[in-house]
Amino acid sequence: MPRTMTLCLLLCLPAACAHRRPAVEGVEPVVAAHEQWLRGGERSEVALRGGAPVRVFNRVEGEGPWVTALHGFPTSSWDWAGVSGRLKDRYRLLALDWLGFGDSDKPADHRYTIAEQADLLEAIWRRHGVKETFLLSHDYGDTVTQELLRREAAGALGVRLRGVVVLNGSVYGALNRPLLIQQLLQVPVVGGLVSRLVSEERFGESFRRVFSPAHPITGAELHAHWRAIRRRDGNLIYDRLVHHYGEQRDHGAPWEAAMERSRVPLRFVWGMADPVSGRPIAEQLRRRIPGAVVRELDDVGHYPQLEVPALVAAEADAFFAEVARAEAGAAAR
Repeated sequence: MPRTMTLCLLLCLPAACAHRRPAVEGVEPVVAAHEQWLRGGERSEVALRGGAPVRVFNRVEGEGPWVTALHGFPTSSWDWAGVSGRLKDRYRLLALDWLGFGDSDKPADHRYTIAEQADLLEAIWRRHGVKETFLLSHDYGDTVTQELLRREAAGALGVRLRGVVVLNGSVYGALNRPLLIQQLLQVPVVGGLVSRLVSEERFGESFRRVFSPAHPITGAELHAHWRAIRRRDGNLIYDRLVHHYGEQRDHGAPWEAAMERSRVPLRFVWGMADPVSGRPIAEQLRRRIPGAVVRELDDVGHYPQLEVPALVAAEADAFFAEVARAEAGAAAR
C-alpha cells in the first residue's frame, strides 16, 4: 500500500468510526460568542471574474482609521474577535471570511486561488468605500498580503496600504513545516478522502498541536472553530483550501520579493513556539529584510491573536500609531 494511503488510513479511519462529539465543558458561551460575531456582519454578493456571484461574509466594527484583518487556514474571521474588541475604540476594523471559509460561500467544485481572494477583498473594500487601510494578517492571510504588496508595487492596487502587521504564516514557503493532515490534503485523491473523513475529534487533535503549551486552546473554542469549518459543508472542501502551498511553490519568489522590497511599513509579530512556521521563518525575515522589526513571542505558537490577543492588539496599536506619526511628520515637511 502506498505510504500516503497508509498515513491517510491511520489518520482517518478512527475518526470515521466516531459518530459522537466528545463531551466538552463551557461550549454554550463560546458558541454564543461566535454567533454574535456572525450577527454583527453580513454576507455581501461579490461577482467573480468570469463566474457566478458569490456571497462573502464581512463585518465592520469600531470608529477611526481603517484596519483590515485577514485570517488564516482553516479558520475564519472570528480569529480576530479578541483583537477587534480591544481596537474598536480607536480603529474601524473590517474582517472577512475568505471564499471557502467561515460563513462565506463554499462552492464545492471551485478552483480557489490567492489572486481571486485578493480580488474579493478589493471588492469588499470598494463596497465599504475604503481608500486606505492598515492590515493585520495571519497564515493564509499572509499569502494574500504578499499578493497585495505585489500589486501595490506594480501600481495595480486600488487601496493605499498604510502599514501591515504580519503574524505567523508561510511567507517563506520552503521553510514552512505543514502538519501531517496538511500534507495529506495536498495529495490528489487522498486529500479529498481526508476532507470527508476527518471528524471534530481528529481536527482537534491536529489543531491543538499548533498552540503553545503556555497558551493551549480550550475544547469549547475547538468546537466553535469546527462549527465554523463545517458551516455550509466547508469540511468537505478542506483539500481545495490548501491550494496556497502549491501556489507558493509556483509563485513564491515574486511574492517574497514584493514583501522584502515593499515601501509599505511592515511589522512582524511572531510566535516562536509555532511548529509550522515559527523560528526558522522569523530568522529568515531578519536575514532577508534588513532592519525588519520582528517581535518574538517566545511562549506563543501559531495563533498569536488567539493565544495572546491583548498583546497582539497592543503591538498593532503601537505600530499603527508609529506609522501615523511618521505620515504626519512627512506631510509637515
